[in-house]
Amino acid sequence: MFTITHNDKKSLARTGILKTPHGSIETPVFIPVATQATVKALDSKDLELLGASVLLANTYHLHLRPGEKLVKSMGGLHGFMHWNKPIFTDSGGFQAFSLGYGMEHNIGKIASMFPVPHSIGMPGRKKLAVVTEQGVEFKSHLTGEKIVLTPKISMQIQRDLGADIILAFDECTSPLSDYAYTKKALVRTHRWAKESLAARRNAKQQLFGIIQGGEYKDLRVKSASFIASLPFDGFAVGGSLGKSKKDMHKILEWVIPVLNQKNTEKPRHLLGIGGVDDLFECVERGIDSFDCVAPARIARRGNLYVHPPAGTMKNKFVINIENAKYKADKNPIDDQCACPTCRSYSRAYLRHLYIAQELSYYRLATLHNLHFILRLMEEIRASIRNSTFARLKKTWISNHT
Repeated sequence: MFTITHNDKKSLARTGILKTPHGSIETPVFIPVATQATVKALDSKDLELLGASVLLANTYHLHLRPGEKLVKSMGGLHGFMHWNKPIFTDSGGFQAFSLGYGMEHNIGKIASMFPVPHSIGMPGRKKLAVVTEQGVEFKSHLTGEKIVLTPKISMQIQRDLGADIILAFDECTSPLSDYAYTKKALVRTHRWAKESLAARRNAKQQLFGIIQGGEYKDLRVKSASFIASLPFDGFAVGGSLGKSKKDMHKILEWVIPVLNQKNTEKPRHLLGIGGVDDLFECVERGIDSFDCVAPARIARRGNLYVHPPAGTMKNKFVINIENAKYKADKNPIDDQCACPTCRSYSRAYLRHLYIAQELSYYRLATLHNLHFILRLMEEIRASIRNSTFARLKKTWISNHT
């Protein structure tokens, strides 16, 4: 199902082909997130024209609405979305964090904003998810009703959704969780991994196990070894990735060698990460695929990708179109971009749409940001095949950070 086609001689970067019932995926690959069976502001035709080869949909949100039984009756996600290419679904485990301690601690997966370990910072909100030994109890953010996800239920939902690649049910821990809690959660996640495998019914669906352990080396190594020993079709690195991107890099440097020792020929996915610098740093450390809402989300907030060093002092890869200096700017967003937006519209026009809160802005901005990231991944794959990955990384990262 997964074939490695090229290995970089100077790093763990590699290219491969991941085969699914709905087509093959060339890796390393960026996977746009279609949370509710759509990438916000775009439709499936847009994504096809952008050259997206695979999407990721959200189990928890689709369970809430419209419900997996309705999706199944419409031909699964592929028929429902009119998307005939591969689809990943997550397990709902991330929502255990995002609606649980993520809300209570007021943080994301990487708590770089907290210089003091385990400080809470600004007060958070009352959490909507509670982890038990059996699974996760949610309070629906839509209706307030109680919803329970367990490994068995998550596998059933993902089976009905009909994704090509599904994820084991796990607990995504907070960057502010201490060692004792993270260790306890890891035991739970490992038990749920076995239960997820036992609950799988559709052999055509590839099932990825998730490696947890937070920022703690012994727990990450233990988890990588345990998950790699089980008959998963691939692996995902999830949970808290520390308090900085350097922590994330260290975690990958602990985990990937363990997977290499045991399962070199299986794909490796990094959950919820996808910044420009992340793509280079994590591909270099052996990651084959990424999913992240960032390109679409930051587009909606006025942040648009550009080739370095044309961005801001804070982020060399992004400009904020709200800036007054773009009011009469006749240039495209990025003069090296050939996306539909850059071929037709100026920064001045995009800024006008954004300031006026016109709906067309969201589509045009999202088209640009996803095109930018998907083309970058093409460049990365080509550089690995041509043994020029280090040079490409230096062009993008080393000279501009």
